[in-house]
Amino acid sequence: MHDAVIRIYGKGAKERIIQIGNEDVISLLKSYENKYVSEIQDCGYFFTNQNATSLSDQAVRRMINKYCSLAAIELHITPHMFRHTFATSLLEADVDIRYIQEMLGHSSITVTEIYTHVTLSKQKDILTTKHPRQNFSFPEMYAK
Repeated sequence: MHDAVIRIYGKGAKERIIQIGNEDVISLLKSYENKYVSEIQDCGYFFTNQNATSLSDQAVRRMINKYCSLAAIELHITPHMFRHTFATSLLEADVDIRYIQEMLGHSSITVTEIYTHVTLSKQKDILTTKHPRQNFSFPEMYAK
């Protein structure tokens, strides 16, 4: 990790460059890098396992399960749920879907658009429960 930029290799060996914008995250990643510098150099990957090889998908799933168990979270959480939450949160914050597409590494915008159905249902919920005129009623003369 240099200049708060990381390179991620995803499914199908897709590569993407991600900016890290949170100073606390940058600090934690630098501390990790300093602690495991030799393993990182030997392996060629930033996150390594105890054998100084790259983390497998299964290893990440086991870590998530371990920490969910320690936190007494009974919901089955998957790595994809993090991607989904990330994308949905950005959409709800009005981030342009093309930027989200790039960050997720989707080759087609239609794949990214799958996440929009969540925000549309959230919009409906907001409008039906929080709209300032939700309890407005028309006078009887207009109710015909």
